[in-house]
Amino acid sequence: MMELKQQDIYVALKLVVLKGEPCSMQRIGEALGMSASRVHESIHRLIKARLIRKDKAYRPVLANLKEFIVHGIRFAFVPDIGEPTRGMPTASFAPPLNLEFGEASDQAHVWPDPEGEVRGISFSPLHKSAPKAARKDHEFYELLAMVDAIRGGRARERKMAIEQLSRRLSAP
Repeated sequence: MMELKQQDIYVALKLVVLKGEPCSMQRIGEALGMSASRVHESIHRLIKARLIRKDKAYRPVLANLKEFIVHGIRFAFVPDIGEPTRGMPTASFAPPLNLEFGEASDQAHVWPDPEGEVRGISFSPLHKSAPKAARKDHEFYELLAMVDAIRGGRARERKMAIEQLSRRLSAP
């Protein structure tokens, strides 16, 4: 039996951003703050789960990835929402959803991060190095935040995140 891990979706989202650009496991790992061997393990689980395929490069199977994120991720990878902390905003408190929900009176959901500039409620990321990787890649940050809104947001936030993510994951 094969079991997907949160880090696998983290890797798959990075592959979405790479848009089929050939990349070594080492380079993907460096961009994500993961070892090449962990990336390699994730790639194999993603292929087995039919969420990515290999041709000239590793490419997400966008329809399958979208279906898993929209219908399964909030049940498979429930976030830990905890104590007030300093961190990096996520879910509806991060781009692009913060444009719609920015005036919420709730305390922001944040990935715990010592370099974070926002105080909020801790929200566990798909991978512990998400804040660092997101700072280096805005498009990746937005995908992670939308997935977090689906994982742990209220119905209206989930609906908007699904709409925006669906547009981004539609085949070109």
